[in-house]
Amino acid sequence: MKMSLKGKLVLVTGGSSGIGLALARQAAAEGARVVLVARRREKLEAALAGLEGAGHRAFPCDVADAAAVEAMAAQVLEEVGTPDWVVNSAGVTRPGYFWELPVEVFHELMEINYYGTVHVCKAFVKPMMARHSGHIVNLSSVAGFLGVFGYSAYSPSKFAVWGFSDTLRAELKAEGVAVHVVFPPDTDTPQLHYEMPLKPPETKILAETGGLLTAEQVAAEIIGGVKRGKYAILPGSDPKWMWKASHLLGCGTYKVMDWLIARARRQIARRKAKGEEI
Repeated sequence: MKMSLKGKLVLVTGGSSGIGLALARQAAAEGARVVLVARRREKLEAALAGLEGAGHRAFPCDVADAAAVEAMAAQVLEEVGTPDWVVNSAGVTRPGYFWELPVEVFHELMEINYYGTVHVCKAFVKPMMARHSGHIVNLSSVAGFLGVFGYSAYSPSKFAVWGFSDTLRAELKAEGVAVHVVFPPDTDTPQLHYEMPLKPPETKILAETGGLLTAEQVAAEIIGGVKRGKYAILPGSDPKWMWKASHLLGCGTYKVMDWLIARARRQIARRKAKGEEI
């Protein structure tokens, strides 16, 4: 029987922009009631106004703040109810060479990307368990199963989301709550536009070899994957072959990545010799 979102309650963190907003719009279009969670009230209100249907709500909250998440969850549970879907889409990135990134960046990304996911799951999992139903959808990244050059702060936080999701899936299966982890590739979002000037040249070259998805494409694959009961959701073609290659090649993946980086550096040298910007 095909799963329907009609009448379901879907909570989305990072719901004011990017993949989170695209997923919220698609869920609302299918008849779901949506709860948007993000830090900035003005962006939340603008996002809320663009959702199809009625009964949607928005709750400003910084997911990195455990106490704030607990307060937000208490308000959602009392005023709206227990979510059928909890989608952890809130996340940030900051590319750069490891030796140039301030240590504070590593803490910030772990606090938002990983601990933010933990905080939200912690706040809603018991009501979902009591009801013996629901879906938790955690967004990792292709950089969450492949260590990507230039993402020494970002990749570990997304690897952590994957490891957390693996464990949570095992623990919650018998409780009737399904867990899903998503590994998006580069996606055309405000976050991507923010990070582009900060990428090391090698990272920019590596990104040129892959495709770029829209937030709407990723959101559609997430919703479809959850409906089909998939645990690991890999939007687009690149994440699928990268996932298979990394599992098939094992440590051989490192040789492939090293070759790609060496090739990227040769391209950088040629472009610099021609006076081209990277």
